[in-house]
Amino acid sequence: MSDGREDEAPARAPLEYPFATVPEPGKPAEVAPGVYWLRMPLPYQLNHINLWAIDDGAGWAVVDTGTRTDAVAATWRELFTLSTDARKISRVFVTHMHPDHIGMAGWLTRKFGARLWITRLEYLNCRVMVNDTGREAPADATEFYRRAGWGEAAIETYRTRFGNFGKHIHPLPDSYRRLHDGEVIRIGAHDWHVIVGNGHSPEHACLHCPALKLLISGDQVLPRISSNVSVYPLEPDADPLGDWTASLDKIERLVPDDVLVLPSHNEPFRGLHRRIEALRRGQEVALTRLRRALAEPKRAIDVFGALFARAIPETDVPLLGMATGESLASLNWLLARGEAVREAGADGVDRYRMV
Repeated sequence: MSDGREDEAPARAPLEYPFATVPEPGKPAEVAPGVYWLRMPLPYQLNHINLWAIDDGAGWAVVDTGTRTDAVAATWRELFTLSTDARKISRVFVTHMHPDHIGMAGWLTRKFGARLWITRLEYLNCRVMVNDTGREAPADATEFYRRAGWGEAAIETYRTRFGNFGKHIHPLPDSYRRLHDGEVIRIGAHDWHVIVGNGHSPEHACLHCPALKLLISGDQVLPRISSNVSVYPLEPDADPLGDWTASLDKIERLVPDDVLVLPSHNEPFRGLHRRIEALRRGQEVALTRLRRALAEPKRAIDVFGALFARAIPETDVPLLGMATGESLASLNWLLARGEAVREAGADGVDRYRMV
């Protein structure tokens, strides 16, 4: 799970981290000509996000924005105050819809009269989830977690927390510029290629600059942790793990190994293909343990030990939700490939076993 813990399947050859230190909040660090690394605080166990500012000629293009919090707003204001560059933000690119990436996008676009650049599914899904703010948890959602094996106390906590997504996001602009897979966008002096992937989010955009040998990978490829790949109540039969694996294959095919990868979390690194191979191995190790665990029927919440090698307390509902989503992603992977079957018990809870 991408909750801040280290991956358990590191690359065979170590990755290369060319920067000895990380930038302090509000103090950009140049990672390539005209490309700057910004770090923003997050109010989660994973306590930071990396943002990127690209020289756009008459202004600055920013990639991702941070979560809507007072601390992030203060950091942005500090950047504006301390900067000796009079140019304003010209464009706001967002890799995907999660609050740490899109939370301040509406604030920045309105402040500078800038356009939001994002893929269609990320924009529309974000609008849908923001509209759940203040809404009562739907029956389909509570049934989803009940079928996974949650008890009534956890479901009640989920009900009280439902609809909080929009609280972390400034209202989005009512129009946007759609990012298309495969298109080439000129930012300042260089061309950037859009590579759209799936699995972690509906239509995640990465940006590759061949001339600068850079890949802004968002959350699709991270150096020390693996991306959260989950099934959610909105689409309970989805196969996001299959989508994410296909997206890794696509990135490996389209992007050379000699790029400097600019991820959303941890530090910039070199060794893209080694990292992708390590992520594949880690996935297969977890699936092998899961297959063994399913020799006897198991609920989704019964396979946490096989997948994560750690206890998931039912009282920590946010972590429980993340773990359940990832467990169901692995279980749906096996279902989609005919390796396992799902059977509803008399108690209304689904159980899974190998064929």
